[in-house]
Amino acid sequence: MVIGSRALVGLAMILVISGPLLVPGQGTCQGDIEGLMKECAVYVQRPGPKVNPSEACCRVVKRADIPCACGRITASVQKMIDMGKVVHVTAFCGKPLAHGTKCGSKSIY
Repeated sequence: MVIGSRALVGLAMILVISGPLLVPGQGTCQGDIEGLMKECAVYVQRPGPKVNPSEACCRVVKRADIPCACGRITASVQKMIDMGKVVHVTAFCGKPLAHGTKCGSKSIY
C-alpha cells in the first residue's frame, strides 16, 4: 500500500511540475521531476508525520523551481500532499518559500 500511495503522489508531482495540463498557458517548471518524485514524495504525502527530508531530497529541491511548481498545484493534487509538509521540506532544504508566495491554496506568511 505504501508503494501505491507513493506512486500516486509521484505521478501528481510529475503532472504538477512538468506539464501545462493543470494550468493552461504556462510553460513547464525546471528541475529534476523524477528526482522530486523519487526522493521527496514520501516527505510531502498525506497522511503521516512531518519528518525532515533526506539529503538526496534536498539536493533535488535545491535544483527545482519550487515557486513554479507551487503555482501548478490543483485542489485534486492538494488532496494527496500536505502543504505544510511542502513548506517544511523547502525550508529545511535551505530554499524556503518567500513570504506572500501562494503554494496551492496556501499562502506563505
